[in-house]
Amino acid sequence: MVSAGMRERWVTFDCYGTLMDWHGGLGHMLAPIAGERAGDVVRAFDGCQLALERERPHRPHKQLLKAALLRAAGERGVRLTEADAGAVTRSWAALRPFADVEAMLAELRRRGYRLGVLTNVDDDLFEITHRGFAAPFNLFVTAERVRGYKPEPWLFRAFERITGVSRSDWVHVGSSWDYDIAPALALGVPQVWLDRAGGAVSHGQVARVTTAAEAVHAIDGLLGQFAYAH
Repeated sequence: MVSAGMRERWVTFDCYGTLMDWHGGLGHMLAPIAGERAGDVVRAFDGCQLALERERPHRPHKQLLKAALLRAAGERGVRLTEADAGAVTRSWAALRPFADVEAMLAELRRRGYRLGVLTNVDDDLFEITHRGFAAPFNLFVTAERVRGYKPEPWLFRAFERITGVSRSDWVHVGSSWDYDIAPALALGVPQVWLDRAGGAVSHGQVARVTTAAEAVHAIDGLLGQFAYAH
């Protein structure tokens, strides 16, 4: 527990791609439909999703996900029906966290940090994922609640408004430069880039790590040792 009178120190995470193995899980869900071309669809998906998220008016993530899958498949010449695309959300519970995630979250809790999630999915999809973690997060904010998607700032600003946290007491962790690190940097929110893909060029203003265990030490380095429980 955090000592009486100590400020709350928060660590927020992107979920799908940072905590959850999104690309691996998506490929697994598409394999029965797209066969050996599933990887091609996965590689095209992110760009299609980002373009659709920028469109107005806001659409629920389940609709956007289906549209992005259909567009990605079309770009790669893979036949995918609307029913096929809808099967991904029906299989959402099959998504699994990366192997290093639970140990990282447990260690951060032991050190007294409060943990949150800022995610671009709908409430019901994140609830399915949330139930699969060993312990619940203190808070999560979804795109459905704020009617906006990262990399726009709405999820970050909603979290800040809800918690009243000072940016000096908050670190955001994400695996995507475009969706998480760049907007956090623009807002002045300290960030840890958990670069799961590897091979990216380090940025002088950003703490870049490649494993969740390294992320714990980077978070401590940014927030100091004040949140340790004794």
